[in-house]
Amino acid sequence: MARVKGALMTRKRRKKVLKLAKGYWGSKSRHFKMAKQAVMKSGNYAYIGRKHRKRDFRRLWITRISAACKMNGMNYSTFMNGLKKAGITLNRKMLSEIAIADEAAFKALVEQAKAAL
Repeated sequence: MARVKGALMTRKRRKKVLKLAKGYWGSKSRHFKMAKQAVMKSGNYAYIGRKHRKRDFRRLWITRISAACKMNGMNYSTFMNGLKKAGITLNRKMLSEIAIADEAAFKALVEQAKAAL
């Protein structure tokens, strides 16, 4: 049986990496060895970034809720505790949207949280 050489697959693999490295500065976009390292590193950064995005949004929502609570004479932790005791299960994303869009509804939530404490 004839021996199969690996040139085709090697070229495909290298072209794939170089395509991913398109737009990188200098030899990182032209030389396979450096492009491979840069693509691997950028993949790690992208993976970590997907985790950080979730943290950053949660931090933003908490900051918004906290600011709205302070305007209604309450702090964030007691507000969240009051909501839990009142049996209101709204996530932080929705609470922050309510705080921005509908101040009257948020004020009603604060009153319910105060009543539950």
